[in-house]
Amino acid sequence: MNHHPDPVVTTAQGAVRGLRQDATLTFLNIPYAAPPRGAGRFAPPQPHEPWDGVRDATAPGPNAPQSERKLGNVDMTPYFGTGWSRGEDYLTVNVFTPAVGGDELPVMVFVHGGGFVAGSTRSTMYDGSAFARDGVVLVTLNYRLGIAGFLDIPGAPANRGLLDVVAALRWVRENIAAFGGDPHNVTLFGQSAGATTVGGVLATPEAAGLFRRAIVQSGSGLGAFTTEQAARVTKAAAEALGIEPHVDAFADISDDRLVEAASQLAGIDLQTETHGDPLIGLSPFSLVLDTQPATSVAAGLSADVDLLIGTNTQEGNLYLVPVGKYATSTAADVDEAAARSHPNPAQLVETYRKSRPEASFAELRSAIMADALFGAGSRALAGAHAAHPKSATYAYEFAWRSKALDGELGATHAVELPFVFDLADRPEVNGPNALLGPDKPPADLATRVHETWIRFARTGDPGWDPYDTERRATMRIDAEWTQADDPRSQERQAWS
Repeated sequence: MNHHPDPVVTTAQGAVRGLRQDATLTFLNIPYAAPPRGAGRFAPPQPHEPWDGVRDATAPGPNAPQSERKLGNVDMTPYFGTGWSRGEDYLTVNVFTPAVGGDELPVMVFVHGGGFVAGSTRSTMYDGSAFARDGVVLVTLNYRLGIAGFLDIPGAPANRGLLDVVAALRWVRENIAAFGGDPHNVTLFGQSAGATTVGGVLATPEAAGLFRRAIVQSGSGLGAFTTEQAARVTKAAAEALGIEPHVDAFADISDDRLVEAASQLAGIDLQTETHGDPLIGLSPFSLVLDTQPATSVAAGLSADVDLLIGTNTQEGNLYLVPVGKYATSTAADVDEAAARSHPNPAQLVETYRKSRPEASFAELRSAIMADALFGAGSRALAGAHAAHPKSATYAYEFAWRSKALDGELGATHAVELPFVFDLADRPEVNGPNALLGPDKPPADLATRVHETWIRFARTGDPGWDPYDTERRATMRIDAEWTQADDPRSQERQAWS
């Protein structure tokens, strides 16, 4: 890599010029696939045309069509971004690499969350400069969202957003050495919808060999809709657009109308004879697979990939506290959460009451939602992966509690992200209505979490005992870190 002030790197498609900032070289908006236009929005990702000369990679690019996503009175802009930045050429990566150079550095590839309908590499939370400072080549990527990315449309391949992630991994395999990275030491990691997508990539045979490790932060190995469930969403989307539910009809619809239709799809009943709704009514978009990722991994897919997987202690709070539904929770709300989540709701509620004798209705409701959305599906994926001794499985629980929203937000969904990216001191994630709240987190927590993720990417070992189906060793991450065996085992058993 040359070292004149603006770094230029040659990729397989052409040269790109990045930015030198302190200890980091940053390359923004590099295409990994062709712009998804017209009918191409519903096709597998295609190779990008090569370009002549040097492409500017110093400014953020467009992102996937989406509507602005708000969550009550917590400021989630650092996480979701500010909405849609228009432009067709949005299947792109950002690359952050050490300015001092180096080669065969560990590579980490991040898949953002946002409920399969929002988010992008533009979000301030996904600044990879701390990874580059610490000797990692960090890649963040955009993928198709909403109807273009995940609606299961007759005549189109399923899970196009996931296919985009696999295409980005192929781009990394082909190009990352030019940025100083080791194409044979790639860690794929993601959070929320991005983590569920990483679980889906673990279960995708075409992705085999493209990455060596994976980190699943608050995702689920049981989060996919069946094709029967997905067909209900497709029917509703076609009706909202006034078209036939076929790819040819969707190809004529503008991105604006697709985004608008996607936001009208809440509240579809996805309960079938054989399956509950894995997203308990929160979103009509997810992966679409008749075999859940945990089942595919149990059968041996990705048996050679090291896995770090975890959830946050109070995931469910994010769906209740910011919208004023937490403190007002009643016994009926607890029962309703259980009924949405489990074939035997009364027994489930009884288990949680016994396991948490001091818990309020709010805490019970949040805990049941958390396990329905993330906990049960993360444990299923951990257990499935741990059954194969070829690689290691590690589990964590992130327990540090944010005092945001009058002290109620807690160790909620997404709260670990500023620590993973070592941005916990940034003003936009601190304050009474920001993710981390008004109190400063413990000074070394971000340093330690960030270093632990890097250590796993570098070596496959985060620094505690592996998870196996006997002990289920889990590291509880807080001001103090403590390892526990099989935490909340009665609750775990209630879901299996």
